[in-house]
Amino acid sequence: MLYAVFMSRALPPFPPPQEPFDEPQLLDVGTAREEPCLRADAARNRARLLEAAARLIAEHGVAGVTMEAVAAAAKVGKGTVFRRFGDRTGLLMALLDHSDRKLQADFLGGPPPLGPGAPPLDRLRAFGVAVLYRYAEQLDLLLAAQTEPTRRLSHPAVNALRTHVSMLLRQIVPGADCELLSQTLLASLDPAVIHHQTRRCGMPMERLEAGWIDLVARMTGTEPPRPPEPSR
Repeated sequence: MLYAVFMSRALPPFPPPQEPFDEPQLLDVGTAREEPCLRADAARNRARLLEAAARLIAEHGVAGVTMEAVAAAAKVGKGTVFRRFGDRTGLLMALLDHSDRKLQADFLGGPPPLGPGAPPLDRLRAFGVAVLYRYAEQLDLLLAAQTEPTRRLSHPAVNALRTHVSMLLRQIVPGADCELLSQTLLASLDPAVIHHQTRRCGMPMERLEAGWIDLVARMTGTEPPRPPEPSR
C-alpha cells in the first residue's frame, strides 16, 4: 500500500523475528482511525459510507471524494461522515484498510512464492512485485491519503511490510543490518516514487519490476534469476 493507511499511533518498528520464520502471524495493520467493536447498525453505516466513497472514486476519481459528496451519496448528514472518519484523510485511509489487510494475508499465508513455502529470496522478489502493482493500481488514492512522512513511516501498516521484509532478509543475509536494508528496499516502492517514475518519466511497469529484482540481487549479494529460455 503501501501503500498506505496512516495514523499517529506508533508501534515498535521491528519486533524480534518469530520462529519458525515461515509461520504466518497476523500483524496489526491498524485502521484509519481506532475503531472499537461497532454495533451492527454502526458497522452497516460505516460500510455504506465506504461503499459510497468507492463509487465516487470510480465515477469521478479521488478528487470527487469530499465529505459532502460522500454524505450526499450515502443519504446521511455530513456530520455523520465527520464523526465516523474525522476528516477526508481519515476517510481515504479507511478505504485503503481492506487492501492493506488483503496484501498482508497474501504474504503471510497465501500461496508461494509470495506466501510461505518458497525460498526467502523468491518470496522477497515476489513481495516487491506484488506491492509495486498494488500501489500502481491505487496510486491516486494512496497519494491523496498520505500524511507527513514521520507519521506515515511509523504507521502499523508500514511496520507490517517492513517487519516482513526484515524477516526475509535475516534468512538471506544473516548478520547484515536487515532493519536498515528493509527501509532502503521499501523506499523504492514509495507511492510518490512510483508516481514520478510512471507518470513523470513514462517508465513502464515491466521496467520497475525488473528494477526491483535487480535491486534485491545487488543488496543481498545474490544472482538475479535467469531469464526463461526462448522457446524453439
